[in-house]
Amino acid sequence: MGLLWASVASSPPCFPPCVSLRKAMLLLKKKRYQEQLLDKTENQISNLERMVQDIEFTQIEMKVIEGLKIGNECLNKMHQVMSIEEVERIIGETQDAVEYQRQIDELLAGSLTEEDEDAILEELNAITQEQLELPEVPSEPLPEKIPEVSPIKNRPKPELVAAS
Repeated sequence: MGLLWASVASSPPCFPPCVSLRKAMLLLKKKRYQEQLLDKTENQISNLERMVQDIEFTQIEMKVIEGLKIGNECLNKMHQVMSIEEVERIIGETQDAVEYQRQIDELLAGSLTEEDEDAILEELNAITQEQLELPEVPSEPLPEKIPEVSPIKNRPKPELVAAS
């Protein structure tokens, strides 16, 4: 405070020293009050920003929970439509169909297993060992002239259309 007195003592003669001191103290108090108001305002703004962020995050959480709820309802409906037994039945049918198609593919490709070849040989032996009754061969001579066959009319060939 000694410095303050020195500056007050050197103040112009028109103002008494005690008025200037009071004015200076009032200005300092006003400055401190405004700084405190600024600090409070900054804290309040910071709190408001934090609250806004919390509210936005809560809204996002609510949307996620709503999405999970809708997804759960959809899954429950799907479970009502499709049972495990039905899925197993469909998988079994698909496997049977694949196996059947594989057998067809093997037959078409000409690849036979040993069992298939053995079965074919047994069938061939059985056919060759059977006594087949064949008709008698005619003893009469064949006619010399072959009857004329009427020519086949030329029909237009149907056009083939590529499958799309």
